Amino acid sequence: MAGDSKQLQLSVRVYNTLQNLGCPLVDGLYLREADSMRELLCTPSLHRMDILKWICVRICPSLKEKFSTVKSAQTEEVVKEIARFGHEMMLCKADERELIEGFATPLRQLLFLEQLLMSAQDSSEQEKPSGDEGIRHDDLLRELMSPDHLSDLVQLMNPVCNPWSAHIREHLRATHLSQAKTNRARANDSNNRSHSVLGKLGGDDLTEATRLLQSTQATLEELRKECEFLQSDPVSPGASLSPCALKVAISDMAQLMTAFSQVYNTDFKGYCQRAPPVLSPNAHVFQSVHQLLHSCNMELEALQQLSETSSSLTETVRRIQTERRYWAKGEKHTLPNQLETLKNRYTAFLARHQS
Repeated sequence: MAGDSKQLQLSVRVYNTLQNLGCPLVDGLYLREADSMRELLCTPSLHRMDILKWICVRICPSLKEKFSTVKSAQTEEVVKEIARFGHEMMLCKADERELIEGFATPLRQLLFLEQLLMSAQDSSEQEKPSGDEGIRHDDLLRELMSPDHLSDLVQLMNPVCNPWSAHIREHLRATHLSQAKTNRARANDSNNRSHSVLGKLGGDDLTEATRLLQSTQATLEELRKECEFLQSDPVSPGASLSPCALKVAISDMAQLMTAFSQVYNTDFKGYCQRAPPVLSPNAHVFQSVHQLLHSCNMELEALQQLSETSSSLTETVRRIQTERRYWAKGEKHTLPNQLETLKNRYTAFLARHQS
């Protein structure tokens, strides 16, 4: 019952959000019952698929062109495209077709729709920035450019590892190649113009210019080798992130940085600026005490093992003396009784022969 109640609440929330965003696919339905809303949003149908397409286009307008090229009968392509988009938004798996087609559990479908609508609302708010948002962005930039965060900013601008994704690496590589061609053309023009000037230069000046060009070329080659991501082969287009997903990631990062900055200034800054603790110069005393305690523990463990071994031997001897384990005359007897009987027999035997 609690699960059904949550599903009904989510259904009403998702349906109201669609109405507030102006979804034309829910206009004129006038649904009042939560069960009817859940049936609309969680039952496989073309109408539900159109609602999903509308939400995805609302988040990423570039998907409208892709959906327009797909025929209405090709639902498989639409499902694949929506699943890929949801995977890029980190809301579902790339092969989670049951969720897109409407065969997953109602709770899973409603949570997926709610997360998509939250992204759609964020996209709508970003399209209409207010003055307060501009002020917050200015404050964030001022905070980032402050001397306290200068070292972090330098580390971000010069990362140790390559932070770019595959499609950005391909874009940078293409940009680098085009700039190299432009620079090469300009250099050729400059060389043609400077032939007359070079003819007037002496032998020493020409040697110096050649040496300078060679050193510059060697430096550029070293820099090019460091930028390995400009030389890497591009991967398939499906693995790259869409601009909308990148926009959402940047927005989330900005919110996280703002929240961390506030927590740092209010809670952590005082602790981070404290002087480091002064260590005691008597460290060797602690080391000696530690060694003595370790030796004591080893001796105690040896004594414990000795005590356990003694107890085990005592128990074994007691069992041998008390348990009836040896047969004699059709009955079981204990070891002491057997030994006593054997002793008596030998005593009688010796007494008979000695007499």
